[in-house]
Order: sequence, then structure tokens, then C-alpha cells
Amino acid sequence: QVQLVESGGGLVQPGGSLRLSCAASGSSFSINAMSWYRQAPGKQRELVTIFTKGGSTNYADSVKGRFTMSRDDAKSTVYLQMNSLKPEDTAVYYCKMDLYLIYLNRPVELWGQGTQVTVSS
Repeated sequence: QVQLVESGGGLVQPGGSLRLSCAASGSSFSINAMSWYRQAPGKQRELVTIFTKGGSTNYADSVKGRFTMSRDDAKSTVYLQMNSLKPEDTAVYYCKMDLYLIYLNRPVELWGQGTQVTVSS
């Protein structure tokens, strides 16, 4: 069974930085896409950044130049480096991976459990 485990959220002052991690555990899968979403209180979940296999990484306009997604394919882990954080970045952040399960011969979409990021002085 494959699952995603997130870590790295917390409380940070405006202008500070945080790095989120999301690791896929299990075996016999390949990764087709990786993305990060966030959901602020009272708002819909929104896409922050997405990487698709064979493609480029795209970012929401609100985070361009401040957030960077990277990945370690050997560890099946994706990271979100968040710099110059603003109060409006406060949200629960979710990672999502579109995987292909080799042992079941089918695609699957997995979500992390979510991690709280709070930007406040």
C-alpha cells in the first residue's frame, strides 16, 4: 500500500521561511505528477505548484518568485521551499501525487494528510 506523509509545517513570522516535505512510502509505483495545494479558512483549496513528468514546474501567481518545488526521485519525496512568507500564505498545505501502481497496473491519486502553515507576528 502506498501513502503520502507530509512534514514541516509550523508558525513563522512574516518574511520567514519554511520547507515542507512529502514522501511516498511503499513500492512498485512510478510518479506521473507532483503538486502542492493549500486551503485557507473559509476558502477553496487552490493549486500552489505542479510538476508533471516530462514537463515543467508551474506556480500560482501569488507564490511565484517566493516558493520553489523540488524533488528527490530516489526517495520519492517532493519538497516545497517557501520564502518571504506573508500572512496570506497561512493555510493547510497538501501534497498530491499522481502515481502509477505497477503491481495493480492502474493509476491512483494520493493526497497527504495536510500540514498547517501559519504566518503571523
